[in-house]
Amino acid sequence: MSPHDKAQLAKALARQVGFDLVGVAHPGPSRRAGHYRDWLARGYHGEMAYLERTAETRLNPATLLPGVRSIICVGLLYKRTDGYQPLAGRDNRAPVVPTAADATARAVGRVAQYARGVDYHVVLHRMLRQLALRLSAALKDVRWTWRACVDSAPVLERELAARAGLGWIGRNTCLLNAGLGSYILLGELLTTLELAEDEPVTERCARCTRCIDACPTQALRAPYELDARRCIAYLTIEHRSAIPDELHRLMGAWVFGCDVCQQVCPFNHSAPLGTHPDLIANLIPPEIPLESLVTLTSGGYRRLTRGTAGRRACLSMWRRNAAVAARNAASRPDAPRTDSA
Repeated sequence: MSPHDKAQLAKALARQVGFDLVGVAHPGPSRRAGHYRDWLARGYHGEMAYLERTAETRLNPATLLPGVRSIICVGLLYKRTDGYQPLAGRDNRAPVVPTAADATARAVGRVAQYARGVDYHVVLHRMLRQLALRLSAALKDVRWTWRACVDSAPVLERELAARAGLGWIGRNTCLLNAGLGSYILLGELLTTLELAEDEPVTERCARCTRCIDACPTQALRAPYELDARRCIAYLTIEHRSAIPDELHRLMGAWVFGCDVCQQVCPFNHSAPLGTHPDLIANLIPPEIPLESLVTLTSGGYRRLTRGTAGRRACLSMWRRNAAVAARNAASRPDAPRTDSA
């Protein structure tokens, strides 16, 4: 079977497994090594020391699997209806994006969409394994090895996905697909198979700066340049120490992650919703009363985050984040106060 035929087989099987996007990338060194090293040198990775510690592996994906020849890159949609109700009298694809202030006024904490369903690491790993097993069965006379990766592995997955033609890296640093938007979870199957590679697609952000303009904390310093130290997603999930006081007010009602730069992106306005039942499950509600979060017990934390990516933040971090959001709610004259504010 030719590399082209094997690639087509892999793509067909990936879609059978349930992936929304699939392409093949070459496992060669990163073409953005200079940009990545400069990003680290600026300290934009904050407390995520593992990004610096594993930099050389991330920049050279071939080191992750001996003899790797191709990387099958996949994407899975997780977009929900949250914030995308139609505007009266206008294109029914136009969104009504609720602001952090809306939630703050009601004394509730907001949770990013990806975190509310089953932990995507578990979902993607299971699906990648299914893909590998089906491909092995179809190529039973071919000896090959594989390794499944998600973002917990040292890979620059957005660059690989762009290399595989799944989309392009947008100005908000998310992977963007013209038809499917950016609410996409990524995974990779490194293989020793020789597969025909896909071509990258042309970037289509043009002069749009909506994501940069909308970022509550100005974490997007410039197009394609994210200062994680100011990013609400980083601050609520990865940042283990106290959140700088000057950022508290800007964080609004977010208690786990942030979707703002994706909510305002035009490519997400008409993008389809995710359909995978695990990813669109409501294990964590989109909004949680802050009063219950600031006094969250260990048992309550376990029940709230069981089986979800919400476990990435420990109990004390959830309570810390809720305390910030509660103070923001209490500072609004039109908002009800919480006892903990």
